[in-house]
Amino acid sequence: MSHRKAQPKTWWLTMLMIVALLAMQMPALAKDTNVQMLDKGKWAPATYQAVHELIEKNGIKSASYNAKKKPYAVFDWDNTSIMHDTEEALFVYQINHLAYKLTPEEFGKVIRTNVPEGPFSDSYKNVDGKPVTLDAIATDLVADYTYLYQNYQGLKGTKSLEEVTATEQFADFKAKLFFLYEAINDTHSNTIGYPWVLYLFTNMTVKEVQQLAEASNDLGLGMAIEKVTWTSPKSLAGKAGVVKASHTTGLRLTSEVANLMNTLRANGIDVYVVSASLEDVVRVFATLPKYGYNLPSENIIGMRLKTEDGRITNVYQPDYPITVAHGKTEVIQDVLVKKYGHGPIFIAGDSNGDFEMMTELDSVQLVLVVNRVKGGKIGQQITKGAEQMGKANPTVVLQGRDENTGMWIPSEATIRLGQKEPQLVAK
Repeated sequence: MSHRKAQPKTWWLTMLMIVALLAMQMPALAKDTNVQMLDKGKWAPATYQAVHELIEKNGIKSASYNAKKKPYAVFDWDNTSIMHDTEEALFVYQINHLAYKLTPEEFGKVIRTNVPEGPFSDSYKNVDGKPVTLDAIATDLVADYTYLYQNYQGLKGTKSLEEVTATEQFADFKAKLFFLYEAINDTHSNTIGYPWVLYLFTNMTVKEVQQLAEASNDLGLGMAIEKVTWTSPKSLAGKAGVVKASHTTGLRLTSEVANLMNTLRANGIDVYVVSASLEDVVRVFATLPKYGYNLPSENIIGMRLKTEDGRITNVYQPDYPITVAHGKTEVIQDVLVKKYGHGPIFIAGDSNGDFEMMTELDSVQLVLVVNRVKGGKIGQQITKGAEQMGKANPTVVLQGRDENTGMWIPSEATIRLGQKEPQLVAK
């Protein structure tokens, strides 16, 4: 009898011990589930809510989360993850610092690489309204570069950068080279123009390019955001004539995107960048701690050039997509879908070059468009996002910014450069 009476006491003691152990573990369990939440920052409120719900639905707090089949998100880089274009800023930096490793003969070959002969489109005539051909402007540029090459101490000359950049040859060089870049893109498409600008890295090592990229980033982050126009001098009209080219200076970090990337990763959602810039250039911005994005180097996917003996060539990497437009979809399918067995749940972009990856992947639950108030294909996405504003479960959301400051604003509309009032869609 006494033995049978002891059993209930033992059972209750055991239960008390289990309860006590669970109570001791509860704080640790609570801490494990206290994952990072997305900061509201300057998000448009409805856009923030849609992104927050996406994280809640797919992240580690979801009952359906499977670490063996991790969800992932894909971001464009230029004008999505930052304000403005890191590759274009580096192009301008190279021009202003004559940062090349090319002889005049090599330079002449590089600027003609894969560019069709003949005149550029009607939008790219000289100031006298006459057509500009590839041969004409390339001839002028080689003459300018030869002078700069022979005189600048960073190449084969003895004069300082300050001295050579004060010459008319440099004024002609910078205006015509930027004009050529824009003319190629608008006449022959960015599948030719985007790789073309990368060929100016020919003969450099990846390390040298990344050092230039970091210097360009740091300079751009401190520059004012303003439109600059370069006009070639009449005294060096040459074959192409006098031309004008404009670009906007300044780069800006986007803290909301950096926070989103870090929040996604903290919630068990992997983050990738798929960019139309050179992969190794974007890596500098996306991975160095001082910029705040903190992505793994291997998660940066972009354009790639063939190297020989450790040096970059003016040849695009064979059998690899040109990562713009449908090429972005291709590289996601070839690299990421093969790795994960499924597509991304989230796409963020801003331009026509992002449209295909926004629309061609069935796995995508939400598209974020950084609203630059553009027309074309991306304009279709902007219109779709505008139509879904205020509705439950949107598939496309918009985020506005102030182009005068480079900062986001808590609205789906954007304040264009030089304007004061926000605009939602292109007119």
